[in-house]
Amino acid sequence: MADPVRFDVVDGVAVATIGNPPVNALSAALRAGLFRAVQRAEADPAIRGLVIAAEGRTFIAGADISEFGKPPASPTLAELVAALDGAAKPVVAAIQAAALGGGLEVAMACSWRVIGPRAKLGLPEVKLGLLPGSGGTQRAPRLMGAAAALRLMVVGDPLDAEAAVASGLADTVVAGDLLAAAREWLGRPKPKPVSQRDEGLGSREDFEKEAAALAKRATTEPQVADCIACVRAAFEMPFAEAVAFEREAFLRLLDDPRSKALRHVFFAEREAARIAGLPAGTQPRPVARAAVLGSGTMGAGIAMCFANAGIPVRVIETDEAALARGMERIRGTYESSVKRGSLAPAKRDERLALIEGAVGLDATAEADLVVEAVFEEMGLKKQVFAHLDRVTKPGTILATNTSYLDIDEMAAATSRPQDVLGMHFFSPANVMKLLEVVRGRDTSPEALATAAEIGRKLAKVPVVVGVCYGFVGNRMLSRRTQQAERLLLEGATPEQVDKALVDFGFRMGPFAMSDLAGLDIGWRIRRATGKRAPVADALVEAERLGQKTQKGYYLYPDGARTGVPDSEVTALIRRVAAQEGVEQREIGQAEILDRLVLPMVNEGARILEEGIAARPGDIDVVWLHGYNWPAWRGGPMHYADSVGLLHVVARLAEFAQQTGDDSLLPSPLLARLAAEGGSFAGLKAG
Repeated sequence: MADPVRFDVVDGVAVATIGNPPVNALSAALRAGLFRAVQRAEADPAIRGLVIAAEGRTFIAGADISEFGKPPASPTLAELVAALDGAAKPVVAAIQAAALGGGLEVAMACSWRVIGPRAKLGLPEVKLGLLPGSGGTQRAPRLMGAAAALRLMVVGDPLDAEAAVASGLADTVVAGDLLAAAREWLGRPKPKPVSQRDEGLGSREDFEKEAAALAKRATTEPQVADCIACVRAAFEMPFAEAVAFEREAFLRLLDDPRSKALRHVFFAEREAARIAGLPAGTQPRPVARAAVLGSGTMGAGIAMCFANAGIPVRVIETDEAALARGMERIRGTYESSVKRGSLAPAKRDERLALIEGAVGLDATAEADLVVEAVFEEMGLKKQVFAHLDRVTKPGTILATNTSYLDIDEMAAATSRPQDVLGMHFFSPANVMKLLEVVRGRDTSPEALATAAEIGRKLAKVPVVVGVCYGFVGNRMLSRRTQQAERLLLEGATPEQVDKALVDFGFRMGPFAMSDLAGLDIGWRIRRATGKRAPVADALVEAERLGQKTQKGYYLYPDGARTGVPDSEVTALIRRVAAQEGVEQREIGQAEILDRLVLPMVNEGARILEEGIAARPGDIDVVWLHGYNWPAWRGGPMHYADSVGLLHVVARLAEFAQQTGDDSLLPSPLLARLAAEGGSFAGLKAG
């Protein structure tokens, strides 16, 4: 294997150039290469200083987290950083792009940090449930002040080049030849190492104020409390003791279940980007123009996604009045963003200029991609696809935003099923990150690759799934919804059910969410599919539709956004339970949680058995980004592994016997994995 660090000497200056694609991660080989470079520069009297530079689109993107959990290989990152910090000769980090995590820890141990205009400097370990573990919690405060450094670590977002210099984290921005500028900095007197600059910490009072504000995150993010403690140690301990304190915290977090869940999420998202079964060399088709059919809440949001990504989009309606309402909806959403200060007026104008309206499906003729967002009615959708087949050009991707319906049936209405697939956005489409890309029976590899690539351009997290009722997310959600309804009949209150999920980490419980969306939405779907939910149906029949009528599962007096329990709902549930012949009882929160979550896991196992999802991690990503599953719980399949599949199987069997509901019986895959002592994490992509 080639050395990932090239060492050159020109005119008395050594240059260690990192070349470890694709992101220059701090692998054992790269650490060793940099360590040797420091030793060679120190040992050669003809060398007056060392420049660390990098090839590619990153400087160093951080530690190689695939090494986590393995015995540390020397030199460790801490040993490399110590060698840089203790070097007798000056060292310049020439940072052309992203220096993140361990990459920034390497740079902070250098004498100076000279950066290019595209550089980004950050400590994002918090997003993996960790903290900087090689002196970062001590050097960053000495460069930029303790309060600012704590915020950098806890928020996890990088600073751009100008902000990095303004903060003190970097020394200068160079628009021209970065390497030449770095060489010039070696002509300056060598400053004392950052580890000796206690005067840079800033005000203790300012730090404590920042710590108090950020401590609210520590309830579910253990790394936040440890970040605060480590930066506080910079005021209270000698540098070496504080670094040892930091290392203890890092190792403790490495073994924390919440941290493990966040690392699982990181890898699951990377895996989801790899489409299982896609032939090597498959290329996406170019998409220069898009069209969206429908300008309701969903259609308008989808159109905004394209405009936000710089892709011209045509919004198409059935008549001028509907189109005018839709365009006004889009303008109003952008105006709200401007008023909140999250969007500059110039950006609003730029995005609005990319959106045009039209009436009639013939206006799709120029589009490279059409996303249909009309009513959830199969007959209507088949008519739409048959018309699109006639008027769009060859190779145009024809996508449906359906949440439940059979995409293969829609594709059969066209002469080109290879171009038909699902692009299931989540509401609000311009905010939610998940995009379920639904592969039809005949969808071509090129069409699939195009939809996934466009999803990434739209700042979404695309996950490829197969065709079935509800795909992955809504199919699993239906199991939770069934159990939530059943729990009410058995004696739980809406607030008890909601509390179980909120305490678990969800932002809202199922009944508060139903009230927000409107109970009539689910009622219409049940009417269309012949299903029933006795309690929910009774609430709709009593004209309790949720927040829109100021009463649903909860009361919303004077238009309040947060509901309060209502004794009328308790009485209604009791009556419905009696009519259904269900005896009510007291139900504990632990049972409520298991009844809501474990049937979803069971359905996820069936989804894997059927090949609807390629990997358990894909299911977790769907729930993380589409349904706000708490990231520190890792997703439903990871959660099942964490509590143990034997426990999951035993509880499901118990619930099946208790309720007489055979759908709760463990699926064959789940039962087999539990019996073998296996896990979902051990499954390979199908």
